[in-house]
Amino acid sequence: MATIKRGSKGVRRAAKANSRAKTARKAKARTSGFVDGVMALLPFTDEQLHRIFLAVILGGGVALAWFVASLAGVPAMAQAEIAGLASDAGFEVRHVRVSGVDRMDEQRVYEKVISQRDLPMPMVDLTGLREDLLELPWVKDARVSRQLPATLAVDIVEREPHAVLEKADRLMLIDDEGSELEPVAANKTGDMLVISGPGAGRQVPALDHLLEAAPALRPQVKSVEWVGNRRWNFTFKTGQILALPQGEDEAASALINFARLDGQNRLLGGKVSTFDMRAPPRIYMRIPGRADEVLGAEDAD
Repeated sequence: MATIKRGSKGVRRAAKANSRAKTARKAKARTSGFVDGVMALLPFTDEQLHRIFLAVILGGGVALAWFVASLAGVPAMAQAEIAGLASDAGFEVRHVRVSGVDRMDEQRVYEKVISQRDLPMPMVDLTGLREDLLELPWVKDARVSRQLPATLAVDIVEREPHAVLEKADRLMLIDDEGSELEPVAANKTGDMLVISGPGAGRQVPALDHLLEAAPALRPQVKSVEWVGNRRWNFTFKTGQILALPQGEDEAASALINFARLDGQNRLLGGKVSTFDMRAPPRIYMRIPGRADEVLGAEDAD
């Protein structure tokens, strides 16, 4: 009797294999078409793309080698060798890009960074360079980073001019922390608040807090003097002077009371030249020439 071998199971397997192969070919074709389409949209030639991919590969290799060397505690000579390889591959500081500079002299930043020129990228001390930049008066913060293959990026956060500090020999721009920025001419101060008195620069944050107690008065204050390292005298744009008491709470309370009285009686712009509130709750007012008028009246009697 003849034996019949069933081949249906093998046929199904072959059909499934053929189906998977067709699916893979279609997916590959779609992927290839998508990649080719994206590459065609990029504004680079084939040669430029080749260079970019080569730079990325070399950069990754150098970074990996540097990381492994650091973890393994490789001696400085080996690290210098790695830096040399990076330099030979084009990974060295050839360009410096500075951003965030508005008011300060940008040349001051380049003077700090120029020492890094032509240095292999792995040898750039980013932390040390940032600390050097923070020594500049205008620099509140700085971020330094490598942009492979050959650019060092420096992003500066500048301090904002907040007031003018009157010193014995010059006027200085200061920020809201009292840090001195640079000298300024008297005709360049505009409407900025002028602060004077020994140690006044260190009191700027406290002064801002005090002025917040009476915001309606702040635009009318022309200058302030820190007296005896304990209290403030305010000079308004009208030329009138307000002497405040010692102590943060006491000074704030007196300033609020003065603002209230000014709102009710229009003290600013009136005949009183000095308002003395150093002994709360009393307020003493001085009117120029009033004493002479009183003495003249007494003599007439």
